[in-house]
Amino acid sequence: MRPVNCLRRGGLVLAAALFCATALLSFGQGSSPSARDLAQRVDRHYNQLHSLRAGFTESYEGLGMLRTESGTLLLLKPGRMRWDYSQPAGKLFLLDGKYAWFYSRGDSQVQRIQAKELDDLRSPLRFLLGHTELEKELNRLTLQPAQNGQFKLSGQPRGQESRVARLSLTVTDDGAITAIEIEETDGALTRFTFTAQQPNAPVPVESFHFTPPLGVPVVDALPPV
Repeated sequence: MRPVNCLRRGGLVLAAALFCATALLSFGQGSSPSARDLAQRVDRHYNQLHSLRAGFTESYEGLGMLRTESGTLLLLKPGRMRWDYSQPAGKLFLLDGKYAWFYSRGDSQVQRIQAKELDDLRSPLRFLLGHTELEKELNRLTLQPAQNGQFKLSGQPRGQESRVARLSLTVTDDGAITAIEIEETDGALTRFTFTAQQPNAPVPVESFHFTPPLGVPVVDALPPV
């Protein structure tokens, strides 16, 4: 069994949807934005960041399973990301810019893979601090109202037609993403919800250094095929 198989459902999905950055069009007072306008507002919001701290809840429903996990997310340019899980406690997923590291307290090994070969649902979120236009990454972009005055941007990630049926971003009026939902072609549904977001929060670069626990070997995982 490949060590990362259980971690990579939906893999490249968010890479196609969250390379956020570029321009912002002003919205008219009292009028709803278009899908294009809101996508550009999301781009601008994340292009201006160099770091982000947020709480997250991750849920997965599919293949007869229902799983909910939560913790704290740290992002730092360029390409660094840390998911610290409080539930389950001791679970960690970390990108240091070169490698991705997977470890849960009590595991017999640490899993490692080169970041450029990673196919994991969480990994492309680092591109929230990137420089690509969301509008170019989603086909058939649509906009719907959501709860609490928010909006839902939905589309088909380009190049992922065989794996992903729909990707939706729940977005505030100023372009902040509060939730991401990925529906795969097999019916599996993954949702990330973000709370207490702190744009440009102080995030020490040392937060993205990983030292394996004493006596726990590092296993280089195989890239996805």
